[in-house]
Order: sequence, then structure tokens, then C-alpha cells
Amino acid sequence: MPITRMNHAVLYVRDVARTVAFYREVLDFRVVVEMPGQAAFLQAAASNNDHDLGLFQIGAGAADSAAGRGMVGLYHLAWEVDTLDELERIGAALTERGALVGASDHGATKALYAKDPDGLEFEVSWLVPADLLTPDVKMGTAPLDLAREQARYGGTTRGGVGISFPAMV
Repeated sequence: MPITRMNHAVLYVRDVARTVAFYREVLDFRVVVEMPGQAAFLQAAASNNDHDLGLFQIGAGAADSAAGRGMVGLYHLAWEVDTLDELERIGAALTERGALVGASDHGATKALYAKDPDGLEFEVSWLVPADLLTPDVKMGTAPLDLAREQARYGGTTRGGVGISFPAMV
């Protein structure tokens, strides 16, 4: 049986309470299990998983991750949103906290990039629904013009939910 999607991610963080607050306030995650000062398990607001993000506290003295700057490691996690309006709302919350580090148009996905309180990068993206893809939509990287994409696809149009391109037969 093939893998169908990622179920959850687990991160080591300096301060679990600080990181929980960030993901709750910015991405609307809710705490499903919390062990103060040790760990927390969070669920995305629209998720059916028992948890989507696990956090384990390793303390204030932990070094920054050097992944991608001279060593291998995970670059980022990507979370999906249902609408471009939701992407805009999250973008404003990330900007308000100084966490937004980039915004890209990848053709079939429209993405924001941010860093959590420990500097771990993540992506929040909206996927163009397969029935709205046109031949001019090519995979690549360009600056994201969110207002233009909202005008093109509609701010409340539900995204592709895990798939943007029609299944290959």
C-alpha cells in the first residue's frame, strides 16, 4: 500500500510553552496533550489526526539548527489552508510577529514561508484545485502576488486539498 500523506511532525524546541503559544496564535492549532515543561501534542483546527505536531522541550541552551547551512537536515514542513483568504489572514499574523520570511508562487501552489520562535522554517500553502489548473500553470518559483491570485481564483475558493494535478493514469 502506498503512503497517502504525512500524518504528523515532531520538533525539538527550546521552550515548549512559547512554541505552543506561537502555533496556537498563528496557525490555530489546539493542544490535545500537554506535559508542561516537557512536551505538547497539537492538532490543526481542521484535522482529523490525533495530533499533527509534537513538540519536545530540550532547553534554552540548545543550539540553532544548522540544517541547510553546512549539514543535511529537514528544510521545512508545509501546512495547507483551504482558501487564499485564509492564507492572507495567516500571512498578516506572521508579519505581525516578524515571522514571515518569504512568499512564493509555485504555479500550482501559493506559499508563505515563516520561522517559528526557534527559527525552524515552515510553509503555509494553498493548492490550486485541479479543475482550475490551466496549461499556463507551470511548476516554478516566482514572487507571490496574493491579491492577483485572489482575483484569479477567488479568495474563498477551496484549495486542492492534498492534490493539485489530476491523477496520472
